[in-house]
Amino acid sequence: MGGPEGNMVYAEDVSVELDGAAVEGVWDIRDSLAYIPAYDLYCGWNTASIFSHQERSRLSMAPSRIQLSHAPCDHFIPICGRITSSYGPRRGRMHYGVDLKLEKGDPVRAAFEGMVRISRYNRSFGHVVVVRHPNGLETLYAHLSERSVQVGDLIQAGDTLGLGGNTGRSTGSHLHFEVRYLGRAIDPAEIFDLNEGELRSNSYELPKTWSSHTANYHKVIRGETLTRISQRYGTTVSALCKLNGLSVRSVLRVGQVLRTQ
Repeated sequence: MGGPEGNMVYAEDVSVELDGAAVEGVWDIRDSLAYIPAYDLYCGWNTASIFSHQERSRLSMAPSRIQLSHAPCDHFIPICGRITSSYGPRRGRMHYGVDLKLEKGDPVRAAFEGMVRISRYNRSFGHVVVVRHPNGLETLYAHLSERSVQVGDLIQAGDTLGLGGNTGRSTGSHLHFEVRYLGRAIDPAEIFDLNEGELRSNSYELPKTWSSHTANYHKVIRGETLTRISQRYGTTVSALCKLNGLSVRSVLRVGQVLRTQ
């Protein structure tokens, strides 16, 4: 197991927003809208930061449901492997993806069609690839031994992105796989049945709290714990405690309002 936890690793570089002006006088924003997946949603093409939390401000404009599949051939499980670490809090920090067992050299496949936004080596992720998809989802594939794609490559579901490995902050060969939408993490197990290798549904309903101005706060209901609330909002118990002046042993009251961001 192993792999990055927390947020710092995702934005260690200066964010660079590209507006399509790479070829002056030839390429303009209309080209970006036509050729870069979900450019209208993200309003940019960031090839510096693995994930940018600034994108979360656009969640209020996001649809309530996104389409994942139109045909049996347009999605693919990245690797058929045993889950060695699930999404959620881990050792006091948030684990934003799932770890799937593989052998070094196993091909790692793209989950959906899209364009490669990140392909490089990172101290924590090792060899890492991020793909943006037309529906706005982004998927991350980390700890690869080799990368087979470059930034800007157009890929199809099932295309090989690289070979499995154990690079970066990792103990044992595995794939760290993440799914995000405008920077917000989604449990990959809500998208794929990771044991069967199939989509759970042809569409995915985004959490209602994401597009609400009240998403930064949560009212406690009976039976809730700090752990359960942290999982719901993609954060950690320690972060919730720091935001709300609590300790890990604090007893929550029904109706208590907690800040979540």
